[in-house]
Amino acid sequence: MKSAIVFRELETSDYEFIAAIYNYYVIHSTATFHLELQTLEQITTALPKNNSVYKTWIINYHDEPCGYCYINYWKPREAYRRSAEVTLYIKPEFHGKGIGKVTLRFIEKEAQIAGISNLLGVITAENLASICLFKSMGYTEVGLLKNIGEKFGRLLDVATYQKEIKAS
Repeated sequence: MKSAIVFRELETSDYEFIAAIYNYYVIHSTATFHLELQTLEQITTALPKNNSVYKTWIINYHDEPCGYCYINYWKPREAYRRSAEVTLYIKPEFHGKGIGKVTLRFIEKEAQIAGISNLLGVITAENLASICLFKSMGYTEVGLLKNIGEKFGRLLDVATYQKEIKAS
């Protein structure tokens, strides 16, 4: 039986799709702290690609692209090579379908294969849906930066959630 949610690695033709999703969140949310729409060049530069460890995937739900996810450097220093930051963005009309949980499970498996043993989610503290998702998947809050960003005229906190996984 074919799964309703399928992942495939990023292709060059996906950048416009990703930019549209990301820029939706730039305009309508505090999920990202970018204040201006991001260009295709900025999106292309920001996403991990052509890397054996840090990758970007397109998420398909019933054969329709609905979002993207990636694992990227926690910090670009060799001592942190066993840790990675998890990011996922899903089109709003696909929220509430369990895609986030399946995506985090997928990322965890891919991270294990890549030798990563710590995953981190960096989430605006008012983003309760993302916080609930990460908590439900076993991530624990390990830090809170108070009033660290400003968007829509408000100072915002950022929480960091961590999950230790067993690398392969």
